[in-house]
Amino acid sequence: MTKPGTVHLVGAGPGDPGLFTRRGAELLAGADVVVYDALCNPVLLALAGAEAEIIYAGKRANQHAIPQDQLNDLLVEHARAGRSVVRLKGGDPFLFGRGGEEAERLADAGIAFEIVPGVTSISAVPAYAGIPTTHRDHCSSITVLTGHEQPDKPESAIDWAHVANEPGTRIILMGIERLRHISEKLLEHGLPVDTPAALIRWGTTGRQGTLTGTVGDIADKADEAGFQPPALIMIGGVIALRDKLRWFDQLPLFGQRIVVTRTRAQASALSSQLTRLGADVLEIPTIKIVEPDDKDRLKDGMLGLGSYQWLVFTSPNGVDRFFDYFFRAFDDLRDLGGCRIAAIGPATAAKLKAMHLKIDLMPETYTAAAVAQAFADSPEFDIENENIALIRAQVANPELPKELEKLRAIVDDVPVYKTIPETKDRTGAVARLESEGADWITFTSSSTVQNFHQRFDLPKTLEKHQIKPVSIGPETTQALKSLGVSPETEAKMHSIPGLIDALKGAASH
Repeated sequence: MTKPGTVHLVGAGPGDPGLFTRRGAELLAGADVVVYDALCNPVLLALAGAEAEIIYAGKRANQHAIPQDQLNDLLVEHARAGRSVVRLKGGDPFLFGRGGEEAERLADAGIAFEIVPGVTSISAVPAYAGIPTTHRDHCSSITVLTGHEQPDKPESAIDWAHVANEPGTRIILMGIERLRHISEKLLEHGLPVDTPAALIRWGTTGRQGTLTGTVGDIADKADEAGFQPPALIMIGGVIALRDKLRWFDQLPLFGQRIVVTRTRAQASALSSQLTRLGADVLEIPTIKIVEPDDKDRLKDGMLGLGSYQWLVFTSPNGVDRFFDYFFRAFDDLRDLGGCRIAAIGPATAAKLKAMHLKIDLMPETYTAAAVAQAFADSPEFDIENENIALIRAQVANPELPKELEKLRAIVDDVPVYKTIPETKDRTGAVARLESEGADWITFTSSSTVQNFHQRFDLPKTLEKHQIKPVSIGPETTQALKSLGVSPETEAKMHSIPGLIDALKGAASH
């Protein structure tokens, strides 16, 4: 008989993936099944294993992809089949999230479960809008209520008189569609018409929008602005502090939707930095790294390591894959021999330095010509008749070996990986791009350009959505221009920090 699995009710937090808990990330990584809600940031799904089954449960307003009773049964069914289940719920699972109902069903069925609290929108969303929930000069209490009560209740369970006369901050979740009714109820029970009010939608994300007013006019303002859920309603004197304390919507890339096309493994580092700058990031990996087809050249390169005077690494991927193969064959790093090491780019160099390897040569710019020129300009490094192994992708710039051979070096191209198109869209980023467009799209290599074009028709996509491309360097720019596309900007320093600087500069104009 199969031993039942465990269901983990995990709070996904308010939207910013940086606010997701470490425990939640651990559970997602080991989950067999992930059942997630509409208000969960789908970027978190990338933390799940490649083999995990992903199930969308919907649950926004009255549109439920899976009715609650069926959803409860689904969790029980998967657990009884011995699977580890993560039920990913927006915000905190026990705060207006029906997590209590789901936990009850699991308990009744004898299924083991765990509750993982999430950072709640009650505190996080106002904080990102620059509004403290409490302040000694304004209030020392908060009242939290739902604006979306169970439809079949004969009458409201909310004591509007109490809420209206409560001196602290009022926070109302899921109430935008009943905003006018809520405002009228509060005014009816004595709340002053000029009491400050704020609406915050898509809080803690690059899509965040904040609308301020008073209880007397906020419903009219929301109608004029077409303000739509998901959003939080906040009422109280603390809202007057927003102009002084707002910080998130002042970040340099706030409100800019940026497409990241790096491999899935690499995308998170760039995405995280862009998110910290306020951007709304769509991760659409266009390539993934697999083993090279030509294993003979790889095998010969590994067996001949002792014969090389130089190893030239052209990318972080090359470093990772080379040493993966190296440690399958050798037990000791000293088996590299007495070769010198060249690195193209600071990210590549950082990978090598992390292994306590000295970088003997790194060109100031990261092109094939610059590598050859760096050798030519270094009198202590005469590479005539020296054996050089280029550790790089199976398909790579053919100019580099030609330039090194002009310096009379003996060059072996050692393919340690191959890039192939990535076609999965686990996080729904492709659908968002097609329906909502974007402001910028970043390209970090010629292969990201080529594979994005193969999948989406790059010129057509840019024209349709008026998206501005950003290039990390000359070779990537050349790949864009071969498609008739000129980048809006190119990084001066051909690295991820340089790419971010270029984006910040272009977005500020």
